[in-house]
Amino acid sequence: MREKIVAGNWKMNNDLAETEELISKLKLQMVKEPEAKVMVAPGFPNLYPTFQALKDTPVIVAAQNMHENESGAYTGEVSAAMLKSVGVTTVILGHSERRAYFHEDSAILKKKVLTAINNDMTVIFCFGEELEDRKNDKHFDLVEKQLKEALFDLPKSAWKNIILAYEPVWAIGTGETASPEQAQEMHKHIRTLLDKNVGKEVADSTSILYGGSVKPNNAKEIFAKEDVDGGLIGGASLNAVDFVAIVNSF
Repeated sequence: MREKIVAGNWKMNNDLAETEELISKLKLQMVKEPEAKVMVAPGFPNLYPTFQALKDTPVIVAAQNMHENESGAYTGEVSAAMLKSVGVTTVILGHSERRAYFHEDSAILKKKVLTAINNDMTVIFCFGEELEDRKNDKHFDLVEKQLKEALFDLPKSAWKNIILAYEPVWAIGTGETASPEQAQEMHKHIRTLLDKNVGKEVADSTSILYGGSVKPNNAKEIFAKEDVDGGLIGGASLNAVDFVAIVNSF
């Protein structure tokens, strides 16, 4: 049985006071035990306060990024050991914004994933196509390339620590959303790739999240698709009412 997961990526939003306010509202809204595993990813300065505030709840705190090296002269970067020391054992890697703005390619991401796995961390690995790729009917090939270059050399045992997050880049922050049918089509393709390259057991057990402008009014229909196991939520996760509504869409 694959885990259902809803993860909120807060990106570069919310100072400490705003973070504390959002957490308080989340606690008030989550009046019932969610069917899905719930995660939130605040900015680095707010990881520990968020972990402390949520440690009596089922909500998992994740980091938005991590450096590929264990330590060293990398000013401004954060290591796996640093994250684990403040209670964070889950990290988002390969987000489209990291790829686009910080030029993280498959070679860098492969190193980051290996470092996370070697530190027994859970990875939410993001990938997906630009609008031009989809218009040129290259989206399936691009997704296969991104997965192959970064993940398919991993030992099968590492996959227990991998969550996949498909991001149609053209549907992030644009208000555009892949139709539930488009989401299912790609998620099924991804699961077929896992079966072919890693094995049926991994394909059947790996959660694949959809990340592309999920809102309370479309989450239920998207999450109902056979191969969609939840969502990586951006803007809507900054609103406690909307985020909890999405969490409760299963």
